[in-house]
Amino acid sequence: MKHFLVLGIVFCVLSVILGAFAAHGLKAVLASAQLAAFKTGVEYQFYHGLALVLLSAVQPQYMASDNKKVLANRAGLFFVLGTVLFSGSLYLLATTGIKIFGPITPLGGLCFIVGWSLMLWAVIRPDSN
Repeated sequence: MKHFLVLGIVFCVLSVILGAFAAHGLKAVLASAQLAAFKTGVEYQFYHGLALVLLSAVQPQYMASDNKKVLANRAGLFFVLGTVLFSGSLYLLATTGIKIFGPITPLGGLCFIVGWSLMLWAVIRPDSN
């Protein structure tokens, strides 16, 4: 879980940096729709950075059994994958204008949904060992 804690903190730090960059450096360069897409990427990156921190914090208490640990790890992987796909595709779409990145964004959103669902299941699932 420590790796998810570290990644979560890194995602949060980078989202603050990218948010400031968008507000001060990209504002004059990007159209308002592109800037909004970039900011959405920053927002979701921050949320899911916090989700990784939360997952790391609650896992020892609420997901301690082996089966729940597996679910928690999968949730973390889906949060990471979702962040890379969702936020990354929005950053690339906003800054390059290349439309091929657009269809990747919903895949990242789906990863977020799977991650949150796995985290929920890890918390509410009865212990089996």
